[in-house]
Amino acid sequence: MNFTGFGEYAIDFFDGLEQDNSKAYWDDNKETYQRDVRAPMEALLHDLEKEFGPGKVFRPYRDVRFSKDKTPYKTHCGGVVELGRGGGAYYVQVSPEGLLVGGGSFAMASDQLARYRTAVDTEVHGEALRKIVAKLVKGGWTLAGDQLKSRPRGFDPDHPRMDLLKHRSIYVRRVWPPDDALHERDCLDRVRKSWRQVREFNDWCADHVGVSEAKW
Repeated sequence: MNFTGFGEYAIDFFDGLEQDNSKAYWDDNKETYQRDVRAPMEALLHDLEKEFGPGKVFRPYRDVRFSKDKTPYKTHCGGVVELGRGGGAYYVQVSPEGLLVGGGSFAMASDQLARYRTAVDTEVHGEALRKIVAKLVKGGWTLAGDQLKSRPRGFDPDHPRMDLLKHRSIYVRRVWPPDDALHERDCLDRVRKSWRQVREFNDWCADHVGVSEAKW
């Protein structure tokens, strides 16, 4: 199955789910989810696999074990290509917000964070990351990630890359509001072009963050 765009009712499905996040709504509209959301996402990842590697679609169910919010279903559908969690990933998501694409280290275990900060602390690797991030931000990407409010222990408060050292996860994202292209093959071109732009960032993460030795 080749990707031809997300289905006509993909956004409507999530709009409804935001209003009624219940099993009854899910059961009544599951066919729409499968046809207009999940199947296209699987096709999108399949069409990108030759260039970026195999991807997976995230489960639609929320993990509510440790959350005050007990709503059972995610109000978005995400897909990811990654060698290992935290070591650089290509991400795509469809939701009422529209199409979101991203790349980077979305989460880091303690060993990954240690390697990340060691790399950022060095002039060669730290400056390389700074330039990569600056180029992406200048090109319209938004830098995101979990950050410490104060400097990490053991680093000079006047460190030239303190903004990067504070990150406990680091990634970039960009969003297109819902439009006609979301439902056409043009959506594939948007994702492919965007992922190519974050390839250098992901390569840096793969080289200097890597896959965690810990179990997530």
